[in-house]
Amino acid sequence: MASNALRNATELMVQYARYHRDRRNIATHFVGIPLIVFAIGVLLARARWQLGEVTITATEVLFVLGAVWYLTRGNLTLALATVLANGLLFAVGEPLAQGSAASWLAWGLGSFVVGWVIQFIGHYYEGRKPAFVDDLIGLMVGPMFVVGEALFSLGWGAELLAEIERSAGPTVLRDLAHPAA
Repeated sequence: MASNALRNATELMVQYARYHRDRRNIATHFVGIPLIVFAIGVLLARARWQLGEVTITATEVLFVLGAVWYLTRGNLTLALATVLANGLLFAVGEPLAQGSAASWLAWGLGSFVVGWVIQFIGHYYEGRKPAFVDDLIGLMVGPMFVVGEALFSLGWGAELLAEIERSAGPTVLRDLAHPAA
């Protein structure tokens, strides 16, 4: 089996989906994950390097490395959509890094903490720990999963969705009175 980080998009999405079958958990991820990605963009945008006439931020470095990773997972549409979503979140956060230190930290750390609180609320509904606890690559798969779920709702990716549901099961509303299976 390929290294955890080098698995293809289908394998990564199936593994991530195994931790995300409750619809309420998935819904919280539509808010929590973008907030976390946005926060990382805000926090890293303040780190800058001057290379001649060009200024490069840590956010831009992370964006390029992330884009390369997503684009090499074997699903071009999902990769491009994820890169676009991450890029938009980073771009919106960039100007916030240029304000005062207090404003920068409030936006960056505030969004990061709120995003994670929302994530953990979702995992309460799921009855399972977040995927990244068992596999750190889940931190990269999260944005791809949310983008994939959005694309599925628009009718894209029927084969990928069918494979996820075949391997991880359908989405459900877990009965909170009973422990997770």
